[in-house]
Amino acid sequence: MNKERLVTREEILDKARELADLISRSDEVDFFKKAEQKIKKNMKVQLLIGQIKGKQKEAVHAEHYGTPQHLAEVEKEIERLNQELDEIPVVQEFKQSQVEVNDLLQLITNIISNTVTEKIILSTGGDPLTGKTGILPDEE
Repeated sequence: MNKERLVTREEILDKARELADLISRSDEVDFFKKAEQKIKKNMKVQLLIGQIKGKQKEAVHAEHYGTPQHLAEVEKEIERLNQELDEIPVVQEFKQSQVEVNDLLQLITNIISNTVTEKIILSTGGDPLTGKTGILPDEE
């Protein structure tokens, strides 16, 4: 059996921090940061966000005070404002950048999970095609 040196939890966490640093310097994260800055500088976007937040507070009050008709009207207005916001190109760009960063993180998570699983199966003499581990010989 292959006797590789065991690593510590701290070594793993150090590598995770290194990976996080790499990710933070990726094209996807750079695109996200630029899109976020465009959102912050766009007055129309900021105005709509402010209106949505105001309507959300109004909806909470309407729900709390039991006025369902007013709540329905406010929720409809929130939906309209959200649709208007979503039609703005910088918002679409920002949302796309969020998807790309999330996709990258999901891909990394899947690679780590699949690789660890495969290494466990192989190190126990198991079958990667069936996903079943083998039996480790007793160590003395």
